[in-house]
Amino acid sequence: MRIEQPPCPARPRAARDRQPATRLIRAVMALAGPHAELVRHAERPWASITFAGTRHTLVLAFPGAAGVTAGEAFAEALAEHEFAIRGQLVADARVIGVVQDMVPEPSMAVEAELLLLEEG
Repeated sequence: MRIEQPPCPARPRAARDRQPATRLIRAVMALAGPHAELVRHAERPWASITFAGTRHTLVLAFPGAAGVTAGEAFAEALAEHEFAIRGQLVADARVIGVVQDMVPEPSMAVEAELLLLEEG
């Protein structure tokens, strides 16, 4: 006998918006500005003896000349930026890679890594 289970309902948008990763992505995109496009996000658990959290890797694209200028400003500001994410602390934020192209038009991609710790 086979028992059919109903499909799991998708989480409502409001529930997704409360997720730390969603709030982190929004904060990073706000810092990056309107020229930035999120290309990729990856998340993995992180823990030490005293802290628990997640390590996030984001790749942002900055197309066009104005985008390159915005990408340079983002890369410069990221490490010192004070993020305000309720219930979380950004313990480390750094640029781990930058790729800049000039053909067919100027563009920049910035790869960043952020360590998000649970406050508590």
